[in-house]
Amino acid sequence: MRQAGRYLPEYRALRQKHSLLELCRQPELAAAVTLQPIERLGVDAAILFADILLPFEPLGLGLTFAAGEGPQITRPIRAASQVLALPPVDPATDLAYVLEAARAAARALPSHVPLIGFAGAPFTLASYAIEGGATRSFTLTKRFMYAEPRAWHALLARLAELVGGYLAAQARAGARALQLFDSWVGCLSPADYVTYVLPHSERALELARAAGVPAIHFGTDTATLLADFARAGGDVIGVDWRIPLDVAWERIGPGRAIQGNLDPAALLAPAAELERHVRAILARAGGRPGHVFNLGHGVLPETPVEALQAVVEWVHGG
Repeated sequence: MRQAGRYLPEYRALRQKHSLLELCRQPELAAAVTLQPIERLGVDAAILFADILLPFEPLGLGLTFAAGEGPQITRPIRAASQVLALPPVDPATDLAYVLEAARAAARALPSHVPLIGFAGAPFTLASYAIEGGATRSFTLTKRFMYAEPRAWHALLARLAELVGGYLAAQARAGARALQLFDSWVGCLSPADYVTYVLPHSERALELARAAGVPAIHFGTDTATLLADFARAGGDVIGVDWRIPLDVAWERIGPGRAIQGNLDPAALLAPAAELERHVRAILARAGGRPGHVFNLGHGVLPETPVEALQAVVEWVHGG
């Protein structure tokens, strides 16, 4: 998960001076934000500060962030003809500022702390593009998926090539691992995931892995489709808190690492209760190699920094 955010006073200080897009577009600022959790928390890896929707700007979809409302897509995709009209995107030039931020962050990090690059998965990006912003029902997304299957697959194929190349470019810029981030895929049934999404996530991960660094395949609410989600690819499979870690690992199968799976809301609990949650996850991992302890989703803005520092200490202490 992206580690920087409103829970950090130093991040809030920057946000008083700069919008989210300004932070993303200015490499020196994005690199500085990337390093904030390393300096404050002592975590074992840094996650590149960016936003998964940045590719929408060169795609011509328009992107703004309204205060308190999240991202807004000014020209959403609602017709098959719009898919065909999408312009080509070259991450090396069209998203050069993200790659420069990656280079700057990689240079600044200690040698033992890897940089993780990330990008949105084809389904999550398509959902934002079609809905025009965040949604709970995915009505427009699913209607387009069912009613325009040819255009749907064309759209996801375009997005898979884009994000796969974008992730590989981040690796060339200094990222030592890559994460494909499918935060909305849990809205699908297992059958629809296999039919409408799996081949495109598989392609994106194939392109990312060609850069020669490990890939993390992250999704939320994926318990019912976890085996197929893992089949789509990734050296590490992310799981949220809705499934016990050891059960998830059985579904993922041998030979894969796993990332997860603390509920972000547990960070708001009293210290003893939070420690109980952390120890339960570590117990389910059982010391088995390949467990990346992490949250099952993003850090909530109201999270006390001290709670995150305590979690890091407990995990490092075993």
